[in-house]
Amino acid sequence: MTEIQNSKQYDLEERTFKFAEDIRNFVKKLPKTIANYEDSKQLVRASGSVAANYIEANESLSRKDFSHKIMICRKEAKESRLWLRLCEIADNKDLESKRDKLIEESIELTKIFGSILEKSK
Repeated sequence: MTEIQNSKQYDLEERTFKFAEDIRNFVKKLPKTIANYEDSKQLVRASGSVAANYIEANESLSRKDFSHKIMICRKEAKESRLWLRLCEIADNKDLESKRDKLIEESIELTKIFGSILEKSK
């Protein structure tokens, strides 16, 4: 791999880590409801899975394994978007803004992983 590819690889690793970290910070600020408790557990798992599976993809032993891990990243990014949309934020404009930014990031990550999948075929 060239240095440029390594740099891009690291940036996406860092970006997926930041996404998972930002999700955790968002969840801490949610109103304490039964629905938010259950949905936030799923949201934390899905966002962490994006980052973990991307790291695993970079360590894959075959092209097939790489593609499989990237597909999981894309799936988990989409799932994160679902759980974000389900979070109850009441009338909190700050939480609404944070949620919108996280949803936007999940959409961008989904597109990135979709593009990686297409290029890896």
